[in-house]
Amino acid sequence: MSDRSHGVGRLVTGVVWAVVLLGLWLWGRGITDLNLSAPTTGDAAAVGRPFAIQLPAPHVPVGAAKPRSVDIAALRIQAPVVARGLDGGGAVDPPPYEQAGVVGWYGGGARPGERGTAVFVGHVDTEKRPAVFYRLSQARSGDTVRVVRDDGSVVRFTVDDVQVFSRRTFDAHKVYGQHREGRAELRLITCGGTFDKTSRTYTANVVVSAYLTGVDEPSGKPS
Repeated sequence: MSDRSHGVGRLVTGVVWAVVLLGLWLWGRGITDLNLSAPTTGDAAAVGRPFAIQLPAPHVPVGAAKPRSVDIAALRIQAPVVARGLDGGGAVDPPPYEQAGVVGWYGGGARPGERGTAVFVGHVDTEKRPAVFYRLSQARSGDTVRVVRDDGSVVRFTVDDVQVFSRRTFDAHKVYGQHREGRAELRLITCGGTFDKTSRTYTANVVVSAYLTGVDEPSGKPS
């Protein structure tokens, strides 16, 4: 992402949390059941959609279980996941900057692996160092996202889309709605674009979309 390498050393006020609120407002109106398979155009630029890659077939959704950790080997991301609720302003309450290596999962929404769209959010940086989703904009179609759940299972998602949405034209339907009806999907969101020194926020959000393609049961036998 542009200017991403210059983000370290600034205290970001978390544009990601404001846009998550937009999605939650629409979520209660059935947005997660929309079919949004058409490609996004305009100001949401695709950064990880190579044409030649063959993506695997989706796995049927599985029973609900809470996420415990997430692993994206291609990005060298390995982090615990904690459930987060809403703060006093109605936005998702992120992990504190003191826990910048932790990913927040919106616990009021879908759980990873079940039908619907589960949402993970994470900081891109802090005043002193890169944070958990610093490399998220480098994700590409075909990358694997593994989520360990509290029932001992591991649900495996395949990235099928990486987009950058500006704050000005953020479209909650496209970000939080299911890309294909009936699937178990995952969104990973962090700040992106350039850093606005006046508002002390980033100008955009990086949104990585993935869908369920495999499940490893507690016994270790793939399904």
